[in-house]
Amino acid sequence: MAMKTIYDIQFLKNQILNIINFYHPICIDKERGGYINQLNDEGKITDRDTKHLVGTCRFIYNYAIASLLFENQEYKECCNHGIEYLIKNHCKSNGGYSWILDKDGVKDATLHCYGHAFVLLAFSISNKVNSNKHIHLVYEIFNYIENTFWDFESKLYVDEIDPIDTTKKSPYRGQNANMHMCEALLVAYEVTNDTKFFNRAYTLSDRICNDLTIDTEGFIWEHYDQNWNIDWSYNIKNKKDLFRPYGFLSGHFFEWSKLLLKINKITKKKWLEEKAIFLYDNAMKICWDPNNIGLNYSFDQNKNIIDQDRYYWVIAEAIVASSLLANLSGKEKYLIWYNKFWEYSIKYFIDYKYGGWFRILNNKNIKYDNYKSPPAKTDYHPLSACFEIINDL
Repeated sequence: MAMKTIYDIQFLKNQILNIINFYHPICIDKERGGYINQLNDEGKITDRDTKHLVGTCRFIYNYAIASLLFENQEYKECCNHGIEYLIKNHCKSNGGYSWILDKDGVKDATLHCYGHAFVLLAFSISNKVNSNKHIHLVYEIFNYIENTFWDFESKLYVDEIDPIDTTKKSPYRGQNANMHMCEALLVAYEVTNDTKFFNRAYTLSDRICNDLTIDTEGFIWEHYDQNWNIDWSYNIKNKKDLFRPYGFLSGHFFEWSKLLLKINKITKKKWLEEKAIFLYDNAMKICWDPNNIGLNYSFDQNKNIIDQDRYYWVIAEAIVASSLLANLSGKEKYLIWYNKFWEYSIKYFIDYKYGGWFRILNNKNIKYDNYKSPPAKTDYHPLSACFEIINDL
């Protein structure tokens, strides 16, 4: 990092261990395979049956990183335990991956690009602890995504496809799935050194962050119609939807800032750094609450706050974006925010008694419930944030 901080590599490794120790080994489903996602604050199982595609993939990622950092054979085995379940249970005969499974089998077979992005991420990262033995899986899932979700005309991925008739595509288009495809493609590039993965990640970043922000003052809107025209009304009555909330999301501004800076490490282009700074600075300007302390979740076209709740993943993405910007620019303000975000997280989000991060707080920084880990959470965001910072240092 450009300047010294107490939140250094050893601190970051300890945070990763804090997360792993909360989930491990209770998340390992030895009876049915895969992972048990749903835990309360104390780490007790609340639902052992629901197996979410995103949760499966994120656990694979978490265990791969833990194995990599701590040279732990057990964590490697837990990573491969998830890979086996992903292939044998989530994967269908046509090469697609079911969204949700339960004790009776497939509960929701819908093909979501968002979910398949995490499959690509999981297969890619698993190569780092398996001596690249899963490279073929990276190409297999990429080719499936290419043939199923890629829209050559728009140079973006479609969101949702019927599991039976893959010609039936939802008219909904969203930036979120494309953002996570960008993330996964960068990891695929890391493990294969195949430039087609990087080139596609760059194309997505340019399309989402530049082309689609012409009419939004440079801000990234979440929802579009099938022609990639902005849909200002999508989920306006369901503003807290888990995967498709309404509004501009501060967390996605930070997340894109992080991705743009990662791309900038590979190909230096002025716009990448400028856009990363623009997104970060505006998210802070609009969504930081200096009175109650914390980051508001979303805002509307007039820059009015929609959702004042504080989400664990938003602060995690703010932390990593702050670190990358501090390291790149040397500007003290980003280091100050990096330190401040960690201080805030330690005070409100990180559970030092039982481990892991609380999921969501109100605008007074009080948690709503005792449900720390619903389907798909796995604390992937803070764990990956710590790993990205360690890599950058």
